[in-house]
Amino acid sequence: MPSAPSKIYADDVSLLVVTLDTNPFFWATFPFPFAEFLSQVLAFLNSILLLGQLNQVIVIATGCNSCAYVYDSSSERNHGATTGTMPALYSNLLHNINEFLARDRQLDALRKTGTVPSSLLSGSLSMALCYIQRAFRLGPMPPQPRILCLQGAADGPEQYVAIMNAIFSAQRSMVPIDSCYIGSNNSAFLQQASYITSGIYYKPPQLEGLYQYLSTVFATDLHSRAFLRLPKSVGVDFRASCFCHKRTIDMGFVCSVCLSIFCEHHDKCSTCGSVFGQAQLDASAANRKRKA
Repeated sequence: MPSAPSKIYADDVSLLVVTLDTNPFFWATFPFPFAEFLSQVLAFLNSILLLGQLNQVIVIATGCNSCAYVYDSSSERNHGATTGTMPALYSNLLHNINEFLARDRQLDALRKTGTVPSSLLSGSLSMALCYIQRAFRLGPMPPQPRILCLQGAADGPEQYVAIMNAIFSAQRSMVPIDSCYIGSNNSAFLQQASYITSGIYYKPPQLEGLYQYLSTVFATDLHSRAFLRLPKSVGVDFRASCFCHKRTIDMGFVCSVCLSIFCEHHDKCSTCGSVFGQAQLDASAANRKRKA
């Protein structure tokens, strides 16, 4: 990564970290082909780099078993003009994605037959935040960072805690999380992520024009957003997932000590060990009897 102190960044210079959903099980059942999706995303990434020579783009592939950095525009090996018949951005990114998919499939031995696993969104968000924190430490004036999640697979309730931790970390670091969800239904996790971090959540109505939606909604830098009328979140799904069965619930029981959420009443919190309700009274009564 180039040294930040040697550059004077303007307020419209962006560090864009893109999490790209490459879950092969989702794309095998989705009517929109992955090749067409990827071609429009590549055109969008290229336009971000063309908007300013100091803009940086990092792409993180999100599989169903692992995540990996597949492109970094600041890397010297990605500065070549062309390799063969296509630009370096296209050739390097496609090569790295193919290698990542091959490795990700090798980790799929434990998947249940007939199920479509969720993508590892929590892992890609954590990697994105780690990269941004490293950029912060390189100099006093890093480019303005933001995260763009290009997600298609359904939410994985088992990732609820890890995703919420990443969301609150992004909020604390003032890093907005933009979300472009292309799946059949809305993503509650990404709705909450964009709402909490003051990002943009958008579900394109027609995927054939995905590039137009990406370039008009998500290409704008943070400084320019104050002058534009961008989509706002309407009807955010704030439901949580229980810690016991990893199910999305409307009502539940919350531990007053560690705020863990459960779909059923428990005598004892499985997270912090606190004793609840009648069980706590019974334990106190037993202690008094022993002391007497």
